[in-house]
Amino acid sequence: MEKKFYTIDATDGKLGRVATKAAGLLMGKNLVSFARNVAFNTEVKVVNASKLDIAINKQKTPYTRFSGYPGGLHIKSMEQLIAKHGKGGVLKLAVKGMLPKNKLTPKIIKNLIITE
Repeated sequence: MEKKFYTIDATDGKLGRVATKAAGLLMGKNLVSFARNVAFNTEVKVVNASKLDIAINKQKTPYTRFSGYPGGLHIKSMEQLIAKHGKGGVLKLAVKGMLPKNKLTPKIIKNLIITE
């Protein structure tokens, strides 16, 4: 099976819309031979991620993670994530959240290339 390449231009696009499109292409939902138990050989490149249109009130959104230990709840806002990782890091987190939570997730997310 040959490798398929897709390019998404994120200029003036909304975060959720771009992430949904990228997740669907990564999972292979646009292919006739789509199967949930297969990681397709598709590479999705998102260009101009720094030009994403994210509303100011959305940047206050909290991202939480829990280590499992007492006092291990870590809360960061989207503003803090953008300052540390850029808008590309937030986009990657959004796409990863839209993928199925199974063994294929690491294989699929490797095919996502984000350029600022």
